Amino acid sequence: MNRILSLTALSLALVGAGFTVSAEAASRRVVHPNAAGGETATAVTAHQGAKGSTASARGVVTDGQGNATAASGRVVKGVNGGTAARAGKTTVAADGSVQHASGMSAQSAKGTVQSSGTATRDAAGNVTQSRSSTATSAATGNSVKTSSAYSKDTGLTHSASCFDASGASMACPTRP
Repeated sequence: MNRILSLTALSLALVGAGFTVSAEAASRRVVHPNAAGGETATAVTAHQGAKGSTASARGVVTDGQGNATAASGRVVKGVNGGTAARAGKTTVAADGSVQHASGMSAQSAKGTVQSSGTATRDAAGNVTQSRSSTATSAATGNSVKTSSAYSKDTGLTHSASCFDASGASMACPTRP
């Protein structure tokens, strides 16, 4: 699993450092048996073109007992300086339970957005989910923070709070 996360981190670092590919695209895929009795599959890709560059990494590890973990990440860099990155990891156990975590971040001349969340399903099929996001305007410095959660006991809940550039609470703008 550490290898998958390392490959994801490597691809993210390559684009962040201005990675260039002379042939405009490159990829590498590897699948091999592992010591746990399963397989390990990894893939790393990179592309650079007139509209920007991207790099991604993904991997899957199985153990031969019905358990699997998948992780992936992608970074995109636009020609006007905007960047975005996303990473996620999902683990499926032989008993049917699932755990997922993911996050993303993006920034441009218009502002920034960050979001992260988790979702789980236990062996009985009960699902819980949560996600938090923050978006900030580069023009005003104002931001909105949202969160959502779901469980069978409480259902879906959602909240949003807005803040001015100094961090003081403010009324959230209404949609026109």
